[in-house]
Amino acid sequence: MEIGLAWFLERVVQSPVLLATVLLTLGVIFVNGWTDAPNAIATCVATRAMPPRSAVLMSAVFNFLGVLVMTLINSTVAMTIKNMVNFGSGGDAVTALCAALFAIILWAVVAWYFGIPTSESHALIAGLSGAAIALQGGLGGINGAEWTKVFIGLGLSTGLGFASGFFVTKLTELICRRVDRRKTVGFFRGAQVFGGAAMSFMHGAQDGQKFMGVLILGVFLVNGSDSTGAVALPIWMMLLCSAIMALGTSFGGYKIIKAVGMDMVKLETYQGFSADVAAASCLLLSSLFGIPVSTTHTKTTAIMGVGATKRLSAINLRVVKDMVLTWILTFPGCGLIGFVMAKLFVKLF
Repeated sequence: MEIGLAWFLERVVQSPVLLATVLLTLGVIFVNGWTDAPNAIATCVATRAMPPRSAVLMSAVFNFLGVLVMTLINSTVAMTIKNMVNFGSGGDAVTALCAALFAIILWAVVAWYFGIPTSESHALIAGLSGAAIALQGGLGGINGAEWTKVFIGLGLSTGLGFASGFFVTKLTELICRRVDRRKTVGFFRGAQVFGGAAMSFMHGAQDGQKFMGVLILGVFLVNGSDSTGAVALPIWMMLLCSAIMALGTSFGGYKIIKAVGMDMVKLETYQGFSADVAAASCLLLSSLFGIPVSTTHTKTTAIMGVGATKRLSAINLRVVKDMVLTWILTFPGCGLIGFVMAKLFVKLF
């Protein structure tokens, strides 16, 4: 099935519920660009390869391109997200979806306020799952097969991110072992611009698809269908979602840039480049195989891997502890908020 722009706009005009669903979905995409995308440029800002404002603008452009290009290549990530939960059909299903989106926005803004880089991907999955459980009265609204991909992605974004950061840094040091480090600073500053662009591109490729899956789910629920079936992601939707994400990114997220790029590990230019290349490679691999992973986890664990090449004490364990605690709390925390909001929204609306 294809979702045409004219058909979509006609439904939005006719249905206030669909309008609310679309606005909330776009709000979640905006917040993702605002609070999650800054992870992609944290290292190039921390090492002064780029000034913050220029880095944010660059990230906005490459987030846009990432959503558009990767969705054309492989849209499996979007399909995984839209099939992860079953809200059933009817007005309550749409209301529960809106509640889940509200919960995700609330969780993301609170994390941003405290400068903690939470995973928007996991917040999305948790919020949707909590609302589905509330609506269905149990785990009947959860698709276990799709959740398996989430756990695979969790392992990839942590273990592989750390190992890749460690390996790429060691490889870079080996290649440049006979070169005067002072002479490499200029090269690696330029290389970090490439690395930041690659990370921003892959952030859009992963997270943009996830939110398009939610938008498609909302369209089908409003039209009374409890199954999205086989649907092609339209070009106009890719452009819309990528533009909103780019707009959110342009607002910046300097608290998160500081926490990831400056507070966790003190990075030199070649180390920042290594972290970006390692994280972007992991994200590319996951996207090509259609596995939804957390860009936040991948980037931060890659930086930890870089820090481990010096010594474990080079990693600021206090910052890491705060991040890990937030990651652990995201699934139950955002899931609980989604559950409560779904119950409340269904009762009120």
